[in-house]
Amino acid sequence: MRKRFFTIFITLAAVAAGFPALAHGQDLLPALVRRVKPSAVAIETFDQRGQIVSRGSGFFVSADRVVTNRHVIERSTRAEIQTVDGRKFRVSGVLAIDGEGDLAMLQVEVPAGVAVPLPVTRAVPQEGESIVVVGNPFGLEGSVSNGIVSAVREIAGYGRIIQITAPISPGSSGSPVVNMYGQVVGVATLQAAEGQSLNFAVPSERILQMRISEARSFANLTAETERNKRAAAERLYSQGVVQLSRDEYARALPYFLNAAEADPNYAEAWYQAGYCYGVLGRHEDALKASRQAAKLRPDWAPAHVNIGVSSYAVGQFKEAAEAYRTAIRLGDASPETQYALGLSLGRLGQNDEEILAFRRTLQIKPDHVGAIEKLGDAYLKSKRWAEAAAMFEQLKAYKPEAGTFNSLGEALLELNRLDESLMAFNSAVGYDPDLDKARFNLGRTYVKMGDRGMAMVQYEILKNARSDWADRLYILINP
Repeated sequence: MRKRFFTIFITLAAVAAGFPALAHGQDLLPALVRRVKPSAVAIETFDQRGQIVSRGSGFFVSADRVVTNRHVIERSTRAEIQTVDGRKFRVSGVLAIDGEGDLAMLQVEVPAGVAVPLPVTRAVPQEGESIVVVGNPFGLEGSVSNGIVSAVREIAGYGRIIQITAPISPGSSGSPVVNMYGQVVGVATLQAAEGQSLNFAVPSERILQMRISEARSFANLTAETERNKRAAAERLYSQGVVQLSRDEYARALPYFLNAAEADPNYAEAWYQAGYCYGVLGRHEDALKASRQAAKLRPDWAPAHVNIGVSSYAVGQFKEAAEAYRTAIRLGDASPETQYALGLSLGRLGQNDEEILAFRRTLQIKPDHVGAIEKLGDAYLKSKRWAEAAAMFEQLKAYKPEAGTFNSLGEALLELNRLDESLMAFNSAVGYDPDLDKARFNLGRTYVKMGDRGMAMVQYEILKNARSDWADRLYILINP
């Protein structure tokens, strides 16, 4: 999956076809459908005996190129397209395949002026955005459904996937999913898994990442697919991705395991199996699968992140830190990986390195609440009181709760800023009167201020609550 892709720039004959390169306004639905429908084609594939293998849909992206789903053209020896006006044309070959994205780009032979290319955008649609699916399956004379983008999911190790509410009619797999400007935002796919009909779209950015080669014949492609373990594994993988998009990790896992069994060298399948195992809490199994992915692709950062997650979960903090460091060295610039490294280093007692990891997290994402809090805690451990106080002051804006004010108070107390620490501890017990540590700290602040009476009030509260902190405060009051 992770290859160096040539980017194909689909400049298209968009203006001539009536599609401005940059849309200036939204269409009403009927007008949009009239514009987009001529771009959709029906696709019919045949075997060696001329028997129909499958039917699907596709759409023009240039004067001689059509995009559809890969599964539409599998196990066939030839194919033809039919335009919305009923004319049929030969498909001369396959230019590109994205097995994991279930995409295929076909070369077609049509007279000049027949193709009505659609503009393909890299922009990711927003959840709730209106979309239209325009298909042209045989026998239905065009199929249009509208709906919204119900979710845009980021699948770790794969990329984005778009869930849509627009129903997809049989034979419409491979149809364009267009926004209200007439731009392709995805390719519709109807997946049936375990009795479920799942409508989703592969993001259009994957079209722009397809690697174009010389056109291959259907017969050659089918023969290669039958010989190639990876092709069968990718079909299983894509089904697993559909389940991941719905957070169905237990259902997704068998697809990835079967994909890895079909092709043991399929690093991405091992990775996803490890990811699912980890989410399901089976971390020993997750480590085995993730280590296999890293062995096959040692320069792939996500595989090492998986190893870090499960190593931390089973208490192997040194291994976790090493895995996160490897991922970062390989180019993982996410704040979450830096944060996870900081947590691992903290468990190892490597305080200075822990601080550095959390600071780097905040350089990437200044409002990372977990890093602000953990950096404050790390500063407290290293007795860097002023820096700890600054972190907890910042944390107040995100987590105005008892623990935040108690930690702030502890740092201020060590700085001998007694009035400010008193205010912080009072705020802490105001948020949570049962936070005994905050009451103890409030009492010792009164002791330090020379107010034994108020310290005794806190002692009595802790004593009545039968708190272990009561005796500790009593010793401070009566040394």
